[in-house]
Amino acid sequence: MMKTLLDSTQIGSMALKNRFVSAAVGDFVEAGGHLTKNMLKKYETLAKGGVGTIITGFTLVDETEGSFNIPAMYANSFVDEYKELIDTVHAYEANIILQLVYIGSYVMGDPGVRPILGPSAVANLNNGIVPQEMSLSEIKDVQNKFAQAAVRAQKAGFDGIELHAAHGFLLSQFLTPYYNHRSDIYGGSIENRGRMILETYSVVREAVGNDYPIWIKINCTDGIERGISLDDFRYICAELTKLGVNAIEVSGNWMDRSKDKTAYFKNEAAMISEENKVVVVLTGGNRDYTQMEQLLNSTNIGYFGMARPFLSEPNLPIHYEKDFSKRTRCVSCNACLNHENAGSCILNQNL
Repeated sequence: MMKTLLDSTQIGSMALKNRFVSAAVGDFVEAGGHLTKNMLKKYETLAKGGVGTIITGFTLVDETEGSFNIPAMYANSFVDEYKELIDTVHAYEANIILQLVYIGSYVMGDPGVRPILGPSAVANLNNGIVPQEMSLSEIKDVQNKFAQAAVRAQKAGFDGIELHAAHGFLLSQFLTPYYNHRSDIYGGSIENRGRMILETYSVVREAVGNDYPIWIKINCTDGIERGISLDDFRYICAELTKLGVNAIEVSGNWMDRSKDKTAYFKNEAAMISEENKVVVVLTGGNRDYTQMEQLLNSTNIGYFGMARPFLSEPNLPIHYEKDFSKRTRCVSCNACLNHENAGSCILNQNL
C-alpha cells in the first residue's frame, strides 16, 4: 500500500496527523530566556497551518548560558509560562517538541564573564573563541542539566524533547574530531567521542521514563575538514537505536550543500533508515512534495522536516491536502535566521 505525506501515524505514545515536521528555527528573546508574544504567534501560526509536529527553536538547559537571547528551560519558573503555548498548539491537533541545547563555544551573542566550555581547547571556526576543556565533573553536570530541563518540559506538557546534537553546538562538538582532541574516555575513537551523546540520552531517559518521547538531531556531515565521517554518523545512529531513541532527525551543514536543489541529506537518511529500526526524520532542502513522497515509498524515511519553507508558507500542509503540484516559494535566502527578523519570512512582511 502506498504511503502518503498526509498519513496519520504513531511514534511511540505520540500520534501524528501527517508526516510533516516543522523543523527548528531559533527564537530570539530578551536575556533571561522567557517566552514572548512573537513566539506564541509564530507557533500558533505554524499549528494553524496544519503541520503535524513542531520542533521549537533551541532552548537553553544551563543558566550559565543565560546571557544569550535564547529561550530557556533551566529553571522551574519556566514551566508554567510555556503552558499557554502548548495549549495553543494542541488546540490545532499538532504536537510540539522542545529542542534542548548547550551552546558551548558556538557563542551567539555576549557570553558574559564566565567560562566557556568545550570538549577541548580548540578555537571555534565561527567566532575564534577558545573554550575551556571540560572536566569529567563538568561533563556529568551538563548531562544532568539536559535531564533536568527534559523533566521540566515533560511537566509543562510538551509532547517530547529533542536533543540538539548537530550544527556545531556542544554535543555535536564531542563527535567531531576537529573539536575533540581529548585523550580520556570522551576522546579518540568514535566509541569514546560518541560517549557524551549516548550518556546524555541515557541520563535523560532515566529522568523522564520509558514512555516519554526523546528525539535527537544529528549531523551526517559537518562540512569541515576533520568533521564527522559517514561511519561515525552510522555508528552513533546505531547505538542510539539500541538505547531506544524515538526518532533521529538527520541534518548537517546545509549551507555546504545549499546548491543542491533536492533534499540535502536524503542518501545518509535513507542509509540509516535501512540499517536501523528507528524513526528517521529528514530535514534540509525539502521543497518538492513529489520527491518527498517518492522518498517515503522508496526508503524507510518516515517524516520530513521543513524549517524555512513553513515560515514562509505556514499553511502548506493544508494546501497540500488539495494540491501538491507546486514547489514551495522559499528561496533559502536565510533572512529568517537574522535576529531582526525573529524567525519570520521577509516575503510575509507586507501581507
